[in-house]
Amino acid sequence: MTDEFLNALQWPAMAITLLSAWLVASQSQRKRSWGFWLFISSNLLWVVWGWHDGAIALIALQIGLFALNLRGAMKNDPTKTDTLKDTHAST
Repeated sequence: MTDEFLNALQWPAMAITLLSAWLVASQSQRKRSWGFWLFISSNLLWVVWGWHDGAIALIALQIGLFALNLRGAMKNDPTKTDTLKDTHAST
């Protein structure tokens, strides 16, 4: 990949992150699910950009957020009917 492409990668990563935050805030379970999966794609884009730029703290942050977003995506699976009814209130 060229430096120019990798330098520009931060812009779609930022746009996808903002769109993801908008969708995750939705009351629609389907939109929330899409938001979490888009967040995961933005995490991957940020890791690629961070690696290219040498931003180790950003990469560490994105790995942590990836885990949280994966958890959110699994808990908001629109194919499941009771995903919002958590039997363990503390989780």
